[in-house]
Amino acid sequence: MTLTYLGNSPYCAANSLSILFGDEGPGPAVLEIAGGSPFGLAIHGDDIIYFSSPAWRPEFGINNAMELAGWECDRIHGSPTDAVAVLRQATWDKPVLAGPVEMGLLPYVPGLGQAVGADHNIVVIGVEGDTVRAHDVIGWPFVTVGVDALLKTWEGNTFAYEADAYAVRFNFRRVREVDRETVLRAAMHTAVDLLSAPGIPEAAERAAQLVEGDLKSMQYKYLVEFQVQAGARRLADAAMLYRRLGSHGPAEILERQALLVGSLQLDLMTQEYGRAAATFRALGPTYAELRQAFVEAIDDQPGPAT
Repeated sequence: MTLTYLGNSPYCAANSLSILFGDEGPGPAVLEIAGGSPFGLAIHGDDIIYFSSPAWRPEFGINNAMELAGWECDRIHGSPTDAVAVLRQATWDKPVLAGPVEMGLLPYVPGLGQAVGADHNIVVIGVEGDTVRAHDVIGWPFVTVGVDALLKTWEGNTFAYEADAYAVRFNFRRVREVDRETVLRAAMHTAVDLLSAPGIPEAAERAAQLVEGDLKSMQYKYLVEFQVQAGARRLADAAMLYRRLGSHGPAEILERQALLVGSLQLDLMTQEYGRAAATFRALGPTYAELRQAFVEAIDDQPGPAT
């Protein structure tokens, strides 16, 4: 893949971490890959399709990305009082990460106004009285939200996975210097682990059956408004970065997956469900191929000098 996609995409955690890390971070694309989100396909909750491994969760993604990139932070959860106290300590120089919060309940997000199961994070840079000031990487810098309104989004009970209520990360610090290439090589092991999760081929077939049948409103909405663009972007970035690294085997399969996932948007929007189902079935075997390609790429890496 010789062209790099630039533009909007729902890189919530990776973009938020990049704000927090500043120039010392490896950048959103590397963090997204280090978090493991591109590697797999799963069905969660009410038959909602995700372009991530059945073993992947957002919390794992943040933790793994930070670990591989050489960063640590403090984290608390469970107490709204303690969480707000941490928010009140946030400054432009020492921001904090609040989340997961329910995007559908954030009052500044247009067109929602109800819980939709969309986990999200915001970078809090201060509290002015009872108003939180934050950077929301979906597209709202310096956005404001009332403390009480934010707490209602922060209960962790609307997602397809278990999440801690009132989780907040703070005191971010770099504990090791790790270059981008080292992060990407370490992420190969994450990819192998996530692609080894059972149920990925079955999820591809189930996704095909869902689009051939009668997709429910939320199943369809989540695909065309989030998952397809997120999945294609993650795969495109992974293909580009691993090709630059010289890992051409994984890069070629990731590029093929990116093309397949990217093609779903038009077919879903124009109700070409037979073609969309065929795309999911074409994706099914590629995940085992990608796992094997990463195993071979790991084996080909030079060992430590002796």
